[in-house]
Amino acid sequence: MAIKRRLKKANDFKIGVIQGDDIFNQIDGMIKNGEKFKNLETGENISKILTNITSANVYIDSFSVKDALDKGADIVLAGRVSDPGLTLGPLLHEYQWKSNDYNKLASGTLAGHIIECGAQCTGGNYTKWYELDDISNIGYPIVEVKRNGDFLVTKPPYTSGVVNRLSVTEQVLYEMGDPNKYISPDVCVDFTSFNLMEIKKNVVSINNVIGFKPTSTYKVSISYFSGYKCSAQLTISGPNSYDKAKLVAKTIWERLKLAGTTFNKKNTEYLGFNSCHKNINLKYSGANEIVLRLSVKDDNRKKVERFSKEISPIITSGPPGVTGFAGGRPKVQEVISFWPALIDKKLITTKVKIL
Repeated sequence: MAIKRRLKKANDFKIGVIQGDDIFNQIDGMIKNGEKFKNLETGENISKILTNITSANVYIDSFSVKDALDKGADIVLAGRVSDPGLTLGPLLHEYQWKSNDYNKLASGTLAGHIIECGAQCTGGNYTKWYELDDISNIGYPIVEVKRNGDFLVTKPPYTSGVVNRLSVTEQVLYEMGDPNKYISPDVCVDFTSFNLMEIKKNVVSINNVIGFKPTSTYKVSISYFSGYKCSAQLTISGPNSYDKAKLVAKTIWERLKLAGTTFNKKNTEYLGFNSCHKNINLKYSGANEIVLRLSVKDDNRKKVERFSKEISPIITSGPPGVTGFAGGRPKVQEVISFWPALIDKKLITTKVKIL
C-alpha cells in the first residue's frame, strides 16, 4: 500500500489537524452528567484527584486520520490516537475499508501494532541479541498490506537487524493484554487467530487475522499532579562495597529521621545487585562497586528539598569509597501521575480542520 501524492511546493501542502480528543475543559461537566472516570487499575473514584488534573485526552479512533487524508491532507496532526492507528488510518483511506470490516480493521491494527515500536520487531530488544553481529545500522520495519488485509513485515535492504518469526512474535506479545481480545478504539482483535510465517530471509507473512465489534467506550488518558520527588545516586567502591552501600543508605535515612523528616514514599536500590530483579533470590557476587540509588516522594516540597541536601555530606561523613556524586545537588521534580479511565463513545466528536 502506498498513498500516491504529486510533488508539491512547500506552500501547497495541506495540514489536517484532528480535534476532539482533548476533554480537559469538559471533564467537570461530564462528571456532573454521570460519567464516572473510575481508575481502570484501582477502581478509585476520580474525586480523589479532581482538583489536580493537568490533562485529559481520549484515545480516538483511526477513522479521524482517514477523514483528514480523505480531505487531501498531506500531513496529519493528531492528538491522542492509538499507536496502531497511525498505520490503520492510512489503510482506511487507501482501501476505503468500512467500520464493520472487522477482519480487515483487525489486520491493519495488528500491522500497526507490530511496527509501532520501530526496530523492536527488527532486532531491537531481541531475546537472541547474541545472534546479531551488528545492529549499528538496524533497519526499521516496513509493512506491505494488501486490500484484503494480508500483509508482509520486512525491512530495507542493506540494513542490519533481523525480521523473523521470533522477532515479530516478540513484538506481537508487547502490551497485548488478553490475547483473545486486544482492544483498540476501532476493533477488537483475536491475537490467537492469525498465521505467521517466514517466507524468506527478513520477510514474514501474516494472514487470517480475525476481528470483531469494538467496545462502546474509549480509553481516556488523564494526568494529574501528585506531589514531588527526588532521586540521588552514589557510587560505592572498594572491598565490601555492598555492605558499605547498606551502611550509607541506613545512615542517610536515620539522619533525616533525626531531623524530623519522613516521607510518603521512599525507596532504596542497589544497582548492580537487586534493582531490576528484587523478587528473585540472587546471591551477591562480591563486585567491587555498587551504585546506591535513594528516592523519595512527598506532597511537601520542603521535605523533599531536605532530602536533596543530605546526599553530598555523606561523602566526607560516611565510610570510605563513596564517590560518583556529580552534577550538583539532585533536583526536586513535580510528579505527574497517570489515571486511566473509560468514556462512552457517544460523548466524543472529532473534526478535521485543514490548514
